Amino acid sequence: MIEKDDEQQKIKKTTPSRSSSLVAEVRSRMKELGLETSNLTAFFGSRTQVSLFLSGKRAVSMPIARALHKHLGIPAEVLLSEPEGGLDSPQAEIEWDRFPLKAMRQLGWVDDTPPKAGHAEAVMRKLIGRAGASGAIDAALYRKNDCARANAKMDLYAIQAWCWQVMATANESRPKANYEPGSVTLDFLKQIARLSVYKDGPQRAKTVLAAQGIPLAIVRHLPKTYLDGAALWLSDGRPVIGLTLRYDRLDNFWFCLLHELAHVGRHMDQAGGAFIDDLTLRKVDAGEEDPKEKEADEWAEAAVIPRMDWEASAVRRQPTPIAVLNLAAERQIHPAIIAGRVRHERKNYRLLSQFVGTGEVRKQFDEPRTE
Repeated sequence: MIEKDDEQQKIKKTTPSRSSSLVAEVRSRMKELGLETSNLTAFFGSRTQVSLFLSGKRAVSMPIARALHKHLGIPAEVLLSEPEGGLDSPQAEIEWDRFPLKAMRQLGWVDDTPPKAGHAEAVMRKLIGRAGASGAIDAALYRKNDCARANAKMDLYAIQAWCWQVMATANESRPKANYEPGSVTLDFLKQIARLSVYKDGPQRAKTVLAAQGIPLAIVRHLPKTYLDGAALWLSDGRPVIGLTLRYDRLDNFWFCLLHELAHVGRHMDQAGGAFIDDLTLRKVDAGEEDPKEKEADEWAEAAVIPRMDWEASAVRRQPTPIAVLNLAAERQIHPAIIAGRVRHERKNYRLLSQFVGTGEVRKQFDEPRTE
Protein backbone atom coordinates (compact mmCIF):
# COMPACT_ATOMS: atom_id res chain seq x y z
CA MET A 1 0.00 0.00 0.00
CA ILE A 2 2.83 2.39 0.90
CA GLU A 3 4.70 1.63 -2.35
CA LYS A 4 1.50 2.26 -4.35
CA ASP A 5 0.90 5.59 -2.60
CA ASP A 6 4.52 6.62 -3.26
CA GLU A 7 4.10 5.77 -6.91
CA GLN A 8 0.92 7.86 -7.13
CA GLN A 9 2.68 10.78 -5.47
CA LYS A 10 5.56 10.50 -7.95
CA ILE A 11 3.12 10.54 -10.88
CA LYS A 12 1.31 13.50 -9.38
CA LYS A 13 4.54 15.47 -8.98
CA THR A 14 5.71 14.82 -12.53
CA THR A 15 2.35 15.51 -14.19
CA PRO A 16 2.26 19.03 -15.67
CA SER A 17 -0.29 21.32 -14.05
CA ARG A 18 -3.32 22.38 -16.05
CA SER A 19 -2.69 25.33 -18.41
CA SER A 20 1.04 25.41 -17.46
CA SER A 21 2.11 27.23 -20.65
CA LEU A 22 -0.66 29.80 -20.18
CA VAL A 23 0.40 30.38 -16.58
CA ALA A 24 4.03 30.78 -17.71
CA GLU A 25 3.00 33.31 -20.35
CA VAL A 26 0.95 35.30 -17.83
CA ARG A 27 3.82 35.29 -15.32
CA SER A 28 6.18 36.47 -18.04
CA ARG A 29 3.89 39.33 -19.02
CA MET A 30 3.43 40.31 -15.36
CA LYS A 31 7.20 40.57 -15.00
CA GLU A 32 7.52 42.63 -18.17
CA LEU A 33 4.76 45.02 -17.11
CA GLY A 34 5.82 45.21 -13.46
CA LEU A 35 2.51 43.80 -12.25
CA GLU A 36 1.81 42.19 -8.88
CA THR A 37 -0.52 39.28 -8.18
CA SER A 38 -3.07 41.75 -6.83
CA ASN A 39 -3.32 43.37 -10.26
CA LEU A 40 -4.94 40.20 -11.62
CA THR A 41 -7.89 40.33 -9.21
CA ALA A 42 -9.68 42.64 -11.66
CA PHE A 43 -9.80 39.69 -14.08
CA PHE A 44 -10.37 36.78 -11.68
CA GLY A 45 -12.50 38.45 -8.99
CA SER A 46 -10.42 37.58 -5.92
CA ARG A 47 -6.87 36.84 -4.75
CA THR A 48 -7.87 33.25 -4.09
CA GLN A 49 -8.90 32.71 -7.70
CA VAL A 50 -5.67 34.34 -8.92
CA SER A 51 -3.62 32.04 -6.71
CA LEU A 52 -5.47 28.98 -7.97
CA PHE A 53 -4.81 30.01 -11.57
CA LEU A 54 -1.10 30.77 -11.03
CA SER A 55 -0.66 27.40 -9.31
CA GLY A 56 -2.27 25.62 -12.29
CA LYS A 57 -5.37 24.58 -10.33
CA ARG A 58 -7.89 26.80 -12.11
CA ALA A 59 -8.70 27.08 -15.80
CA VAL A 60 -9.96 30.36 -17.19
CA SER A 61 -13.39 31.18 -18.52
CA MET A 62 -13.85 32.78 -21.91
CA PRO A 63 -14.46 36.30 -20.48
CA ILE A 64 -11.23 36.03 -18.46
CA ALA A 65 -9.36 34.75 -21.52
CA ARG A 66 -10.59 37.75 -23.49
CA ALA A 67 -9.47 40.09 -20.69
CA LEU A 68 -6.00 38.49 -20.54
CA HIS A 69 -5.70 38.85 -24.30
CA LYS A 70 -6.87 42.47 -24.30
CA HIS A 71 -5.08 43.84 -21.23
CA LEU A 72 -1.95 41.66 -20.91
CA GLY A 73 -1.46 40.91 -24.58
CA ILE A 74 -1.57 37.15 -24.10
CA PRO A 75 -1.58 35.70 -27.65
CA ALA A 76 -4.75 33.91 -28.69
CA GLU A 77 -2.69 30.91 -29.79
CA VAL A 78 -1.40 30.49 -26.22
CA LEU A 79 -4.92 30.65 -24.82
CA LEU A 80 -6.00 27.93 -27.23
CA SER A 81 -2.85 25.79 -27.33
CA GLU A 82 -3.39 23.71 -24.20
CA PRO A 83 -4.84 20.20 -24.56
CA GLU A 84 -8.07 21.56 -23.08
CA GLY A 85 -7.57 24.98 -24.63
CA GLY A 86 -6.57 26.45 -21.28
CA LEU A 87 -10.26 27.20 -20.90
CA ASP A 88 -13.12 25.80 -18.90
CA SER A 89 -15.31 23.48 -20.97
CA PRO A 90 -18.75 24.04 -19.46
CA GLN A 91 -20.74 22.03 -21.98
CA ALA A 92 -19.00 18.83 -20.94
CA GLU A 93 -20.10 19.37 -17.34
CA ILE A 94 -23.78 20.13 -17.93
CA GLU A 95 -26.32 17.71 -16.48
CA TRP A 96 -29.20 18.65 -18.76
CA ASP A 97 -31.94 17.02 -16.69
CA ARG A 98 -31.18 19.37 -13.79
CA PHE A 99 -32.60 22.39 -15.58
CA PRO A 100 -36.07 23.39 -14.24
CA LEU A 101 -37.89 22.64 -17.49
CA LYS A 102 -41.35 22.49 -15.88
CA ALA A 103 -41.05 26.01 -14.48
CA MET A 104 -39.52 27.22 -17.75
CA ARG A 105 -42.45 25.80 -19.73
CA GLN A 106 -44.91 27.51 -17.39
CA LEU A 107 -43.23 30.82 -18.12
CA GLY A 108 -43.28 30.16 -21.85
CA TRP A 109 -39.50 30.09 -22.26
CA VAL A 110 -39.36 26.66 -23.92
CA ASP A 111 -41.68 24.45 -25.96
CA ASP A 112 -44.47 22.75 -24.03
CA THR A 113 -43.80 19.26 -25.34
CA PRO A 114 -43.86 15.92 -23.48
CA PRO A 115 -40.43 14.94 -22.10
CA LYS A 116 -38.56 11.98 -23.60
CA ALA A 117 -35.03 10.62 -23.73
CA GLY A 118 -32.62 13.41 -24.61
CA HIS A 119 -35.46 15.94 -24.47
CA ALA A 120 -33.84 18.21 -21.85
CA GLU A 121 -30.63 18.68 -23.81
CA ALA A 122 -32.48 19.39 -27.05
CA VAL A 123 -34.73 21.96 -25.38
CA MET A 124 -31.87 23.69 -23.61
CA ARG A 125 -29.66 23.78 -26.70
CA LYS A 126 -32.48 25.52 -28.54
CA LEU A 127 -32.61 28.15 -25.79
CA ILE A 128 -28.83 28.49 -25.88
CA GLY A 129 -29.01 29.03 -29.62
CA ARG A 130 -31.54 31.83 -29.12
CA ALA A 131 -29.23 33.33 -26.53
CA GLY A 132 -26.31 33.46 -28.94
CA ALA A 133 -25.02 29.91 -29.47
CA SER A 134 -21.88 28.62 -27.75
CA GLY A 135 -20.66 32.06 -26.74
CA ALA A 136 -23.67 32.36 -24.46
CA ILE A 137 -22.52 29.31 -22.53
CA ASP A 138 -19.18 30.94 -21.77
CA ALA A 139 -20.91 34.15 -20.65
CA ALA A 140 -23.66 32.68 -18.51
CA LEU A 141 -22.50 29.34 -17.10
CA TYR A 142 -21.75 30.16 -13.49
CA ARG A 143 -20.16 28.40 -10.58
CA LYS A 144 -20.69 29.61 -7.04
CA ASN A 145 -17.33 31.39 -6.90
CA ASP A 146 -18.21 33.38 -10.02
CA CYS A 147 -21.36 34.91 -8.54
CA ALA A 148 -20.23 38.11 -6.86
CA ARG A 149 -23.37 38.67 -4.77
CA ALA A 150 -25.06 35.30 -4.80
CA ASN A 151 -27.28 33.55 -2.28
CA ALA A 152 -25.79 30.26 -1.11
CA LYS A 153 -29.19 28.62 -1.70
CA MET A 154 -29.19 29.47 -5.41
CA ASP A 155 -29.87 26.64 -7.85
CA LEU A 156 -27.07 27.22 -10.34
CA TYR A 157 -28.95 25.42 -13.12
CA ALA A 158 -31.92 27.74 -12.63
CA ILE A 159 -29.53 30.71 -12.65
CA GLN A 160 -27.97 29.50 -15.91
CA ALA A 161 -31.39 29.05 -17.51
CA TRP A 162 -32.46 32.53 -16.45
CA CYS A 163 -29.28 34.08 -17.88
CA TRP A 164 -29.83 32.37 -21.22
CA GLN A 165 -33.45 33.54 -21.29
CA VAL A 166 -32.32 37.12 -20.59
CA MET A 167 -29.83 36.90 -23.45
CA ALA A 168 -32.39 35.30 -25.76
CA THR A 169 -34.91 38.03 -24.94
CA ALA A 170 -32.28 40.70 -25.61
CA ASN A 171 -31.20 39.07 -28.88
CA GLU A 172 -34.78 38.99 -30.14
CA SER A 173 -35.25 42.72 -29.53
CA ARG A 174 -31.68 43.92 -30.00
CA PRO A 175 -31.34 47.74 -30.19
CA LYS A 176 -30.37 49.17 -33.57
CA ALA A 177 -27.76 51.43 -32.00
CA ASN A 178 -24.25 50.09 -31.42
CA TYR A 179 -22.80 50.04 -27.92
CA GLU A 180 -19.73 52.21 -27.33
CA PRO A 181 -17.50 50.97 -24.47
CA GLY A 182 -16.96 53.73 -21.94
CA SER A 183 -20.34 55.37 -22.55
CA VAL A 184 -21.77 54.20 -19.21
CA THR A 185 -20.42 56.81 -16.82
CA LEU A 186 -21.61 58.18 -13.49
CA ASP A 187 -23.13 61.12 -15.37
CA PHE A 188 -25.04 58.67 -17.56
CA LEU A 189 -26.39 56.95 -14.43
CA LYS A 190 -27.52 60.37 -13.13
CA GLN A 191 -29.36 60.91 -16.41
CA ILE A 192 -31.12 57.57 -15.99
CA ALA A 193 -32.03 58.33 -12.36
CA ARG A 194 -33.74 61.60 -13.33
CA LEU A 195 -36.16 59.62 -15.50
CA SER A 196 -37.67 58.26 -12.28
CA VAL A 197 -39.80 61.39 -11.83
CA TYR A 198 -41.99 60.33 -14.76
CA LYS A 199 -44.90 57.95 -14.28
CA ASP A 200 -43.56 55.84 -17.15
CA GLY A 201 -39.96 56.27 -15.99
CA PRO A 202 -39.02 52.56 -16.23
CA GLN A 203 -40.13 52.44 -19.87
CA ARG A 204 -38.27 55.68 -20.61
CA ALA A 205 -35.15 54.18 -19.08
CA LYS A 206 -35.45 51.18 -21.39
CA THR A 207 -35.71 53.52 -24.38
CA VAL A 208 -32.66 55.57 -23.34
CA LEU A 209 -30.62 52.42 -22.79
CA ALA A 210 -31.62 51.11 -26.21
CA ALA A 211 -30.38 54.36 -27.74
CA GLN A 212 -27.01 53.55 -26.14
CA GLY A 213 -27.09 50.05 -27.63
CA ILE A 214 -27.89 48.38 -24.29
CA PRO A 215 -30.94 46.07 -24.16
CA LEU A 216 -32.95 45.90 -20.94
CA ALA A 217 -34.67 42.53 -20.50
CA ILE A 218 -37.36 42.01 -17.85
CA VAL A 219 -37.44 38.26 -17.19
CA ARG A 220 -39.30 36.71 -14.27
CA HIS A 221 -37.13 34.79 -11.81
CA LEU A 222 -37.24 31.02 -11.48
CA PRO A 223 -37.68 29.19 -8.15
CA LYS A 224 -34.48 28.96 -6.10
CA THR A 225 -32.71 31.77 -7.95
CA TYR A 226 -33.11 34.51 -5.29
CA LEU A 227 -32.23 36.96 -8.00
CA ASP A 228 -32.82 40.66 -8.62
CA GLY A 229 -30.73 41.41 -11.66
CA ALA A 230 -27.66 40.79 -13.77
CA ALA A 231 -25.27 42.43 -16.19
CA LEU A 232 -24.23 40.04 -18.97
CA TRP A 233 -22.61 40.13 -22.41
CA LEU A 234 -24.25 39.26 -25.71
CA SER A 235 -22.29 37.46 -28.40
CA ASP A 236 -21.87 40.69 -30.40
CA GLY A 237 -20.00 42.33 -27.51
CA ARG A 238 -22.78 44.53 -26.14
CA PRO A 239 -23.89 44.43 -22.49
CA VAL A 240 -27.41 43.45 -21.52
CA ILE A 241 -29.15 44.30 -18.26
CA GLY A 242 -31.57 41.69 -16.94
CA LEU A 243 -34.04 42.39 -14.12
CA THR A 244 -36.48 39.97 -12.46
CA LEU A 245 -38.76 42.48 -10.66
CA ARG A 246 -39.22 39.85 -7.94
CA TYR A 247 -39.98 42.85 -5.73
CA ASP A 248 -42.36 44.87 -7.88
CA ARG A 249 -41.52 48.27 -6.41
CA LEU A 250 -40.11 51.47 -7.87
CA ASP A 251 -37.35 51.79 -5.28
CA ASN A 252 -36.12 48.27 -6.06
CA PHE A 253 -36.29 48.82 -9.83
CA TRP A 254 -34.25 52.00 -9.85
CA PHE A 255 -31.54 50.83 -7.46
CA CYS A 256 -31.14 47.47 -9.21
CA LEU A 257 -30.98 49.10 -12.65
CA LEU A 258 -28.38 51.63 -11.55
CA HIS A 259 -26.38 48.93 -9.75
CA GLU A 260 -26.15 46.71 -12.85
CA LEU A 261 -25.29 49.69 -15.05
CA ALA A 262 -22.52 50.56 -12.60
CA HIS A 263 -21.07 47.08 -13.13
CA VAL A 264 -21.01 47.76 -16.88
CA GLY A 265 -19.31 51.13 -16.52
CA ARG A 266 -16.89 50.36 -13.68
CA HIS A 267 -16.03 46.72 -14.30
CA MET A 268 -17.21 45.00 -17.46
CA ASP A 269 -15.88 47.57 -19.93
CA GLN A 270 -12.41 47.27 -18.37
CA ALA A 271 -12.03 43.61 -17.51
CA GLY A 272 -14.96 41.70 -18.98
CA GLY A 273 -16.83 39.27 -16.77
CA ALA A 274 -20.49 39.29 -15.83
CA PHE A 275 -22.48 39.85 -12.64
CA ILE A 276 -25.60 38.42 -11.05
CA ASP A 277 -27.07 39.93 -7.91
CA ASP A 278 -29.28 39.12 -4.96
CA LEU A 279 -29.54 42.63 -3.55
CA THR A 280 -31.05 41.43 -0.28
CA LEU A 281 -27.46 40.44 0.61
CA ARG A 282 -26.24 44.04 0.61
CA LYS A 283 -24.01 44.53 3.67
CA VAL A 284 -25.08 41.21 5.18
CA ASP A 285 -21.49 39.96 4.97
CA ALA A 286 -19.75 43.30 4.62
CA GLY A 287 -16.38 41.86 5.65
CA GLU A 288 -16.48 39.30 2.82
CA GLU A 289 -18.18 41.49 0.22
CA ASP A 290 -16.64 41.52 -3.22
CA PRO A 291 -15.18 45.05 -3.65
CA LYS A 292 -16.80 45.29 -7.08
CA GLU A 293 -20.22 44.96 -5.49
CA LYS A 294 -19.41 47.76 -3.07
CA GLU A 295 -18.21 49.92 -5.96
CA ALA A 296 -21.42 49.28 -7.90
CA ASP A 297 -23.47 50.22 -4.81
CA GLU A 298 -21.47 53.44 -4.46
CA TRP A 299 -22.13 54.50 -8.04
CA ALA A 300 -25.82 53.59 -7.80
CA GLU A 301 -26.16 55.72 -4.66
CA ALA A 302 -24.02 58.60 -5.97
CA ALA A 303 -26.15 58.76 -9.13
CA VAL A 304 -29.10 59.93 -7.02
CA ILE A 305 -27.55 61.55 -3.93
CA PRO A 306 -23.78 61.80 -3.24
CA ARG A 307 -22.73 60.31 0.08
CA MET A 308 -21.84 63.63 1.75
CA ASP A 309 -25.16 65.22 0.72
CA TRP A 310 -27.05 62.18 1.96
CA GLU A 311 -25.35 62.20 5.36
CA ALA A 312 -26.13 65.90 5.78
CA SER A 313 -29.76 65.59 4.72
CA ALA A 314 -32.69 66.15 7.06
CA VAL A 315 -34.41 62.98 5.84
CA ARG A 316 -31.56 60.81 7.08
CA ARG A 317 -31.84 62.30 10.56
CA GLN A 318 -35.65 62.36 10.66
CA PRO A 319 -37.33 60.47 7.80
CA THR A 320 -40.72 62.17 7.74
CA PRO A 321 -42.92 62.14 4.63
CA ILE A 322 -42.36 65.89 4.14
CA ALA A 323 -38.58 65.43 4.35
CA VAL A 324 -38.75 62.67 1.73
CA LEU A 325 -40.80 64.80 -0.65
CA ASN A 326 -38.57 67.86 -0.19
CA LEU A 327 -35.36 65.96 -0.88
CA ALA A 328 -36.87 64.17 -3.86
CA ALA A 329 -37.93 67.52 -5.36
CA GLU A 330 -34.50 69.01 -4.67
CA ARG A 331 -32.69 66.09 -6.36
CA GLN A 332 -35.28 65.75 -9.16
CA ILE A 333 -35.87 62.06 -8.49
CA HIS A 334 -38.85 59.95 -7.44
CA PRO A 335 -39.59 59.84 -3.66
CA ALA A 336 -39.43 56.02 -3.90
CA ILE A 337 -35.65 56.23 -4.27
CA ILE A 338 -35.31 58.31 -1.10
CA ALA A 339 -37.69 56.06 0.82
CA GLY A 340 -35.90 52.93 -0.34
CA ARG A 341 -32.55 54.22 0.84
CA VAL A 342 -33.94 55.12 4.26
CA ARG A 343 -35.63 51.73 4.61
CA HIS A 344 -32.42 49.91 3.64
CA GLU A 345 -30.23 51.86 6.08
CA ARG A 346 -32.64 51.46 8.96
CA LYS A 347 -33.61 47.88 8.06
CA ASN A 348 -37.21 48.95 8.62
CA TYR A 349 -39.25 47.90 5.60
CA ARG A 350 -42.55 49.13 7.01
CA LEU A 351 -41.26 52.68 7.08
CA LEU A 352 -42.39 55.06 4.29
CA SER A 353 -44.14 52.24 2.47
CA GLN A 354 -46.55 54.73 0.88
CA PHE A 355 -43.69 56.03 -1.30
CA VAL A 356 -42.00 52.91 -2.69
CA GLY A 357 -44.41 52.33 -5.57
CA THR A 358 -45.52 48.78 -4.91
CA GLY A 359 -47.03 47.22 -8.03
CA GLU A 360 -46.00 50.12 -10.28
CA VAL A 361 -43.25 48.53 -12.39
CA ARG A 362 -44.21 45.15 -13.80
CA LYS A 363 -47.39 46.47 -15.40
CA GLN A 364 -45.30 48.90 -17.46
CA PHE A 365 -43.62 45.99 -19.20
CA ASP A 366 -46.87 44.20 -20.02
CA GLU A 367 -45.98 41.13 -17.99
CA PRO A 368 -48.99 39.49 -16.28
CA ARG A 369 -48.89 38.95 -12.57
CA THR A 370 -49.00 35.48 -11.00
CA GLU A 371 -50.93 34.66 -7.89
